[in-house]
Amino acid sequence: MDNGKSPEQIPPRPPGIPRWLAITLAPIVLLIGAPAVHAGIPWLLSHLGPRFGWADGSPSVWNLIGVVSLAVGAVLLVWIMIFEFTQNLPEWVPIDWRPVILMTGGPYALSRNPMYIAELALWLGMAVLYGSPVVLAGFAIWIVVMRRLTVKEERGLESAYGDIYLRYKARVPRWLVLPRRA
Repeated sequence: MDNGKSPEQIPPRPPGIPRWLAITLAPIVLLIGAPAVHAGIPWLLSHLGPRFGWADGSPSVWNLIGVVSLAVGAVLLVWIMIFEFTQNLPEWVPIDWRPVILMTGGPYALSRNPMYIAELALWLGMAVLYGSPVVLAGFAIWIVVMRRLTVKEERGLESAYGDIYLRYKARVPRWLVLPRRA
């Protein structure tokens, strides 16, 4: 039965998960993973140093201003999750950090990195709420880490999407919607 031709090689599928599993796991990650990292770690760090503004185990009114930043970060993360799942995810979702879909609408129309902004808002809110210099230092470290990640991610997006990404990059700021200087 050999016809003299070698069998055509099927390229290996990249590491990933089916779309249905990605959609199922996302709320779990958002409701358990994100709070563990962006609430649990700051809470633990806040116990490593003084808590300014706290008396008798309670925050002062000034510390409660941090709740505003926490709320902004939480609402933004929920908006991002809802927006991402209204997009057409592929049948097989890679888990190797390659960009699969270039998102340019919703929160991504205001910032190229809304998820990082939301995470930073959570950390800043925790630093203010706890009155903790240690959590504020963690916030500063996150800024440095996220700055490095964005540069790397942008190179990958430029490579994957070319001119489409470059036009998006020219139109939407990396971090916040700020007026551009002429």
